[in-house]
Amino acid sequence: MAKTITLTLKVWRQKSGSTPGRFEVYPARDIDTDMSFLEMLDVVNSDLERKGQEPIAFDHDCREGICGTCGTVINGQPHGPEKKTTLCQLHMRHFKDGQTLVIEPWRADAFPVVKDLVVDRSAFDRIIAAGGFISVRAGAAPDAHAVLVPKEAADTAFDAAQCIGCGACVAACPNASAMLFVAAKVSHLAHLPQGRPEKERRVRSMVAQMDKEGFGNCSNHYECEAACPKAISVKHIAKMNREYLCASVTGRGKAGAESSAAV
Repeated sequence: MAKTITLTLKVWRQKSGSTPGRFEVYPARDIDTDMSFLEMLDVVNSDLERKGQEPIAFDHDCREGICGTCGTVINGQPHGPEKKTTLCQLHMRHFKDGQTLVIEPWRADAFPVVKDLVVDRSAFDRIIAAGGFISVRAGAAPDAHAVLVPKEAADTAFDAAQCIGCGACVAACPNASAMLFVAAKVSHLAHLPQGRPEKERRVRSMVAQMDKEGFGNCSNHYECEAACPKAISVKHIAKMNREYLCASVTGRGKAGAESSAAV
């Protein structure tokens, strides 16, 4: 027989980015512990709608830990208390009966609140558009052995490529830094032969856009790595810093102002 729990939710409610927000308290009764956190919010919203009240707005899409759309801070922890877990993969069995959960959106100037728990993460899209790609036609998928890539480089690139752009790193960082996100994109392509011809332009353009968006600087708290649902290593930040320094010394790539990446 499935176990059920009852929780008290303190949820951040905000009609829009231009209006003040506040916490409101809601009961979550008889919640099946096999539910995901998002399914629990669905149940709470159904109850609110039956009462004629406004449902809680929150981001979601695939609900499989792939898309990076979902995300809230639960009791001060982005994506909740479980490591290497997205919000949609967080199950209610990890909470205790009678527990109070404080649920709020990502807190960062670069992620303005749209409504309730929904924030605008289009800053990430603009950083990707600034250089997170290769500009040549790659054609159809080649045979696996057509381009020789050392296993260590391939493994490191794959580690970086796992980034889903959820923004938990920004929410966890006391400076609201996006360094881990940008570093993952830069490192992913810098470790592969297809990405090397444009690596100087890429790192300078993406870092310049990151600074333009208003993200904070990295001060080595390592909270980003701890909060990342894909456990992406801060070693990629070191890689990005090296790439940025080299691009600055050679003068190749897009010219830009002094940046937080050059540390």
